[in-house]
Amino acid sequence: MKLSWQIVRFVLKETFSIAYGNYSHRDALIVSLKSHNCTGYGECTAIDYYHVNLDDFVVDLHRIQSRIESQELVHPTEFYLFLVQLNLPSFLRSAIDCAYWDLYGKLENKSFLELNSILLNQLPESSITISVDDIDNQIKKIQQSEWAKFKVKYNHFDEAAILKLLTLDYVIALDSNGSFTQENCLWLQQNEPISKFTYLEQPMKTGSENYSVLKANGFANWMADEDCQDVLMLPQLKEHYQSINIKLVKCGGLTPALEMIQQARNLDFKIMIGCMTESTVGISAGAVLAPLCDYADLDGANLIANDIAKGNYIVNGKLHFSEKPGLGIELI
Repeated sequence: MKLSWQIVRFVLKETFSIAYGNYSHRDALIVSLKSHNCTGYGECTAIDYYHVNLDDFVVDLHRIQSRIESQELVHPTEFYLFLVQLNLPSFLRSAIDCAYWDLYGKLENKSFLELNSILLNQLPESSITISVDDIDNQIKKIQQSEWAKFKVKYNHFDEAAILKLLTLDYVIALDSNGSFTQENCLWLQQNEPISKFTYLEQPMKTGSENYSVLKANGFANWMADEDCQDVLMLPQLKEHYQSINIKLVKCGGLTPALEMIQQARNLDFKIMIGCMTESTVGISAGAVLAPLCDYADLDGANLIANDIAKGNYIVNGKLHFSEKPGLGIELI
């Protein structure tokens, strides 16, 4: 098995504005695993608020390259046990795990869905992100869009704007990226009209000292994002959050995400498969878990102008699966 990688800069179609800042591009690390003329691909993006440095990841890859390349081809769950022993950051571990699932499926000539007996009985539509902006501009973007579901970003609490969104006949979720206060959240979960929003994602900065005021049985469908990093955090979130956002790079890849979905179901959480602003490489990996989830937020590749891959993709919110093996990823 041969390991290689490249760093790619993705230019965004328009400025991506969230509570953490404004972004015109994203840098990503594309990991490749090759064996028997088949190549699998995985991706992780440089996210400043997660303190991700791709140059550090390249150092890690040089350090572990020989150990990766000396591994025998085994089932991905067995390969992941080896991967955990390398003590890699979750973003990099995810890229390698996804690349291995893609490679393994291509070698077996089976898709990820086939390998995991995942049926397409339930397939949520993806939302499209509406960046932080004046509320009238945000509403205009919603009204002009061909998508059916929207995630509206906030960088501060704006009661008037929220009430204005509630007058619209659209499927809308809110994501404040941790910019609301406890007082804001108490108001939200005590007001019945707020239940019209599909979910309210990561309302406050991370930590139990903040989310302790959230009630899972209030009018707000609170969704944990940064507060939900891995499967071990689920029990302590149950009283406060109805829903969780699983992102592959947060939990470490497809293998731990499958376990996380199972445990979240056992605890009666609603589940969203989310993404970073990433190419079709990363979106193809996240998409294969959508049939197991209640919500999808997989618009990442739709936000960039210079995609580098073909695979599973989203058109106006609807998921389309490649019929090719593995994760169906091909570089273009």
